[in-house]
Order: sequence, then structure tokens, then C-alpha cells
Amino acid sequence: MGYTPAEDRYKDKLENGFFRKCGDSGLMLPPLALGMWHNFGTHDDYENMKNMCFTAFDNGITHFDLANNYGPEPGSAEINTGKIIREEFGAHRDELVISTKAGYEMWDGPYGNWGSRKYLIASLDQSLKRMGLDYVDIFYHHRMDKDTPLEETMEALSQIVKSGKALYVGLSNYDGATLIKAEKILRDLHCPFIINQNKYSILDRTVEKNGLLTTSYELGKGVICFSPLAQGMLTDKYLKDIPADSRVVRDGRFLKVDNILNNREHLLQLNAIATEAGLKLSEMAICWLLNKPEVTTVLIGASRPEQIIANIEAYNKLPLFKEIEQSI
Repeated sequence: MGYTPAEDRYKDKLENGFFRKCGDSGLMLPPLALGMWHNFGTHDDYENMKNMCFTAFDNGITHFDLANNYGPEPGSAEINTGKIIREEFGAHRDELVISTKAGYEMWDGPYGNWGSRKYLIASLDQSLKRMGLDYVDIFYHHRMDKDTPLEETMEALSQIVKSGKALYVGLSNYDGATLIKAEKILRDLHCPFIINQNKYSILDRTVEKNGLLTTSYELGKGVICFSPLAQGMLTDKYLKDIPADSRVVRDGRFLKVDNILNNREHLLQLNAIATEAGLKLSEMAICWLLNKPEVTTVLIGASRPEQIIANIEAYNKLPLFKEIEQSI
């Protein structure tokens, strides 16, 4: 028997502010989105992937976030997620917000990277085939490209929407100055640009320094934050020792031992503030983001369903966080 979503998945959520307006647009997004960057690739457990999607949807997380190169292997996260959507969510596609991106290297040669019209349109065509979808809800340019005219990249995004292959567009890893220029072009093209996706956490304030956060808010664009737990540093996992089976030991591409050791004193101080307030460090880190008026959604990663539930519990403790926000 196939998946049957929880009947109470929207209970009280439409009335209590769970879903948030994405900037000035009409699109409502949940406060948490499920990211497929890790754990949805070629060598990951398919049943676990399904159970994570079921757990998310049953608890009101309607937004699934992908990119063309997510895996490994590149493209495999789209293949696996697309299969889950087709086989398990067929009657509920219109309750989902599916996003994908292009901007990083996806195939060999000069046309599989960065921000040209040829790359972006070809990449989305490939993504739609992998997922078995007619369209995505949000399509992002994944990173700035200094060697392609900004007008060309933005016109490609506009063409994608006009072709019906995406409903909205977003920008990822842009800074505030480039965002201003891009927004003007997209506005003139009448292209529904509604959201920015950037790294943001208590430990990484780059978007505050480069103007992205303030600029997005002033322009009426939503912000979705990835790496809210700083690749696991903002959890209790590394407060004492570094576990032998942790990702930092198994795969040091995104988090290195030196990062942990250099931040440990700061992490211990943050953990003390969280503990005094009755929060876990990870809960405080998520609440810190969700409490900001500029932030629409926090993008969570998970390796098992229980971690999704834990992040939902963090959202539920937002009122408790408001009592200590000035301490951080």
C-alpha cells in the first residue's frame, strides 16, 4: 500500500502563522524546508529517503529543495526525489513547492557551468527529465558569474518562466550589490523573482556584511538560509570530543577539524546560553534565524526522519527563544 499523508498535516498551521509569505509575493512557504544536498544520492538508502519525505510532509514541510548537481553522483538526488514524488506524492504535487538550481559544474566542456543562457536552460531541461516533472516551482541561478553578462543570466531566467518550466525564480549565493542590479533587470522583464538562498547561521554572518540580508528585505524578497547548523557545529556533537564516526572525520570537504577547534570556546558559550533557557544549541540556532524578519525559511538537512522531527520541535520553541534573543 502506498503512502497516505497525515490527515492533520495542516491542522492549525494555516491560521497560526506557520506558513510565511515569501517576501512581497503571494507564495507561502513553511518555516522549514527539506534540503536534498546530502543523503539523497546514488549510494543512500531509498527507503530512508522516502521516510524523510513522508515525515516532512506529514508535519507541514511542503518545500523540497534540490540542485542539478546534488548527489553524489550529480543528478542522482533529482532522480531519487522525482521517483518519490511520482510514486508517492502523485495526488499531492500541487501541495508541494519543488525547487532546483543550476550554476555549478554539471557536465564536461564549456557549456555545463556558470550562468550562460545555454547552460541554464539546458540544465533545467535535464533536471525536469530526471525528476519526471513538467515544471519546478522555483528555479535558482546557483552562484554569481562575473564572466557572463548579468543581463544574459537574468533574461534566461525570464525565458524559463515564460516557457512554463518554472513558476518563480530565485538567486543563490549572490551579494547585496549584485542583487540590486539583478532585481532591476528582472523587474523590467516582469519576471517573478521572489527569493534568495544563502548560507547564514550564528557562526556565519556573511549576508549581514555583504548587504544581501538588508537588501533582500528592502526589495521585498524572501530569504531561505542553508547550513543553519554550520555543518553540525551548532549541535552538541562537537562540544567535547569529535566522534570517530562523524562527518568531519569521514568527509572533511565541508567541515574540518580545525573549524571545530577554532570555534569551540564560542560554541561552549552559546551552548551555555541555550541550556539556561531550556533549549538545545541546535534549537537555539534555528530559532535565531526564524526570529529574524528578513528570513522566510530555514533549509534543513537530515539523514533520518528523527532529525526532521527535532527541527520541528526547534520551531515550536520559538516563543521560548524570544525571551533570550538579546543574550546572543
